[in-house]
Amino acid sequence: MKQVKSISLALVVAAAMAVSVATTGIAAPPAAQPQTQTTCPVLGGNINKNIYVDYQGQRIYFCCEGCIAEFKKNPEKYLEKLKEAGVTPEPVPEATGKEKK
Repeated sequence: MKQVKSISLALVVAAAMAVSVATTGIAAPPAAQPQTQTTCPVLGGNINKNIYVDYQGQRIYFCCEGCIAEFKKNPEKYLEKLKEAGVTPEPVPEATGKEKK
């Protein structure tokens, strides 16, 4: 009998909470939106859209040419930094004949 009362009480509390959320308009926070890259994954400075590397279908921007060499030593490390910051790198654009080599 005690178990039935405990279960009933738990259900009443859960229902009350659901009603409270429904009537107050409080909802779960929205899922985080992917952020575009604005900082260099190596030094953390502002990116220069003319300085980049295309890696595994993703375009990674840097603040200076020196960061490209550092990135190439351990790309996964820097991709992880971007991921942890909530940044989703841009996909490599379709071929236009103007790609940087």
